[in-house]
Amino acid sequence: MKKCIIIGGGPAGLTAGYELLRQSKDYEVIILEQSDTLGGISRTVKYNGNRMDIGGHRFFSKDKNVTAFWEKLMPTQGAPSIDDKILGREKNLSAGGPDPENEDKVMLIRRRISRIYYLNKFFDYPISMKPQTFINMGFARTVKAGCSYLKSTVSKKEETSLENFYINRFGKVLYSMFFEGYTEKLWGRHPSEISADWGAQRVKGLSILAVIKDMLSKLVPGNNRKVETSLIEEFVYPKLGPGQFWETVGEEFEKMGGKILYNHKVGSVNTENGRVVSVVCDCDGEEKLFEGDIFFSSMPVKDLVAGMGEKVPAAPAEIAKGLPYRDFVTVGLLLNKLNLKNETGIRTLGNIVPDCWIYVQDTGVKLGRIQIFNNWSPYLVKDPQNTVWVGLEYFCDEGDAFWSMSEADCVAKAVSELKSMGVIDADAEILDSHRERVQKAYPAYFDTYDRIGELVDYLNTFDNLYCIGRNGQHRYNNMDHSMATSFEAVSNILSGKKSKENIWNVNTEAEYHEESKDEKKA
Repeated sequence: MKKCIIIGGGPAGLTAGYELLRQSKDYEVIILEQSDTLGGISRTVKYNGNRMDIGGHRFFSKDKNVTAFWEKLMPTQGAPSIDDKILGREKNLSAGGPDPENEDKVMLIRRRISRIYYLNKFFDYPISMKPQTFINMGFARTVKAGCSYLKSTVSKKEETSLENFYINRFGKVLYSMFFEGYTEKLWGRHPSEISADWGAQRVKGLSILAVIKDMLSKLVPGNNRKVETSLIEEFVYPKLGPGQFWETVGEEFEKMGGKILYNHKVGSVNTENGRVVSVVCDCDGEEKLFEGDIFFSSMPVKDLVAGMGEKVPAAPAEIAKGLPYRDFVTVGLLLNKLNLKNETGIRTLGNIVPDCWIYVQDTGVKLGRIQIFNNWSPYLVKDPQNTVWVGLEYFCDEGDAFWSMSEADCVAKAVSELKSMGVIDADAEILDSHRERVQKAYPAYFDTYDRIGELVDYLNTFDNLYCIGRNGQHRYNNMDHSMATSFEAVSNILSGKKSKENIWNVNTEAEYHEESKDEKKA
């Protein structure tokens, strides 16, 4: 029996372990997780009866392998959730599916509402062509934006940066309003310094033209329209947050004989003759050696290569060392109310605004996004009818002034910014608060990233090493993309395929996930 070592118990690592054991009885599989929780950035934090989703995770994919995986382990609801019951909202429920009022292992069907808060007004995200958009912008801005967009359709910029990528699709005016400031908040760099690769992966076919096509397609009865991922209107979501799903995967993995070792942080990675032979973990000051025949790595590429030590040639060592990341802080606030009016016509508990996310374009505050956990799932909130549980998302660098703030000071700053924006009243009641910090949440696309191809070539020389997931590939993947890298890697192992091109190509092809695999074949 061959021994497989998986570094990391996030979506990629858990998917790889589960699929390998599901499809073969020939492997002993051990997952080494550095924390005491499964899910990585997709974990759910429990605090005083409320739950926080770190970063927000919509369960939506056009990859049928991914959606089948979700449905098998956590079926879609067959009866109304508590908020739908109270409000009389109707949804296309899954026949025979579980009742979320009686069962926990259930995916809820949720409406996707994400908007931009700018000029103290709400704009649809992605930007829509609705009349309210133009009313909010005002006549002069609308004319300037329209002329700017028309100019971008006839005079394309070379896409040498993320800035040019956005301008080509939206025009300079809309880019300046809705992308420039937020992007700089997110990455700590101006979009002119960031590779266009990020836009190619995260927004793909999204543009003004795509928005117009989507809007027109809705007017055609029975139209079997294709939907760009950023334009989806519905998604499924675990009743108790994304971490609940990954904890379920971990349980099923262990039932099949897999082992999960918590608080096992991989430090050294030992290699010989073009193969990884073992890894060394630090466990509360004690070193443990794990030998194996196959290794999956979802740990940051920077740390993986550093762990290989002096055997790594100068060029790949330099590239890995220079790969940048952005770190992440979420401040959870439990409030009695928000000072935002629900003018959408969408019914909600307490008549709060219906947004999952609110993107904050105001460059006068550090705050990047606001999550309203009530709208992701009412079961994330202890008292969803009388309280609002929000997550305030900040992007920073580990060790900088914001990261190093005391929790009390961080919460105070978050509250102050909400008040300055008018999101809560000056005398708003803060019922509870909690801060979470996440290291290396976002692999970034600048500094030595432009040489990532050289590093990938080096890592591929280790025939028994499979780099998977967001940090394992230094790619800003969605959760489903991370899972897809694992599907591809397991397929390669079981089929004997040597090339790893298919694993690294997940979410890099221009059409990837814009169409389902069946649509491509048709």
